Amino acid sequence: MRRRARAGAAVLLALLGLSSSQARDLGVLGQTFPIVEPDLLATIEAKLRRLEQTGGIAAANAEFARRAERHVRRPRPVDGIAHATEARSWTFDPAITLESDIRDHKGNLIAARGARVNPLDFVTVRQDLVFVDGDDARQMDWATATYGDAKAKIILVAGSPIDAMTARRRRFYFDQEGRLTARFGIRHVPAIVTQDGKAMRVREVPLKPKGAG
Repeated sequence: MRRRARAGAAVLLALLGLSSSQARDLGVLGQTFPIVEPDLLATIEAKLRRLEQTGGIAAANAEFARRAERHVRRPRPVDGIAHATEARSWTFDPAITLESDIRDHKGNLIAARGARVNPLDFVTVRQDLVFVDGDDARQMDWATATYGDAKAKIILVAGSPIDAMTARRRRFYFDQEGRLTARFGIRHVPAIVTQDGKAMRVREVPLKPKGAG
């Protein structure tokens, strides 16, 4: 045992960059305390066991499920989107500059890093994207009356797409985290995005007041 202790001390001294000749007993410089290292996993396990016995885990799971359902049914509205009061229109260029090479499954180069690529050179956007406030009945009535499923995707910036699908018997989408409106620069709804050659035409369209001709 003593031999093992001496060996351990020698290793410690080597790690500290000291030789046994440099080490000396400095005595006790202050009050000492025992090192207490509670078993963290055991503590967590004990807490979980208590929660399980008292029904805490089941309650937490139920609350998590309720929150997830509320988020799915009614996502957080997109920040910074107001109702359109004047017509605006602009062109959006979807071309991007590649940050790395694109290769096929055989390693053949399709497009090199630094190249400017327009997705509309390869695909056609056959449906308009129509952005509306799902909590505004006038916008929803206008969008569903003007655009069928085959003509456009109706994308909500607020409201419940699930409730809208149940009530109106058609599919709706939601602009999660405002990614699409931010990309197109949309700040007001209703807004319509349509392919225009190799670019996209974006329009913000105010609705006429009720009774206006």
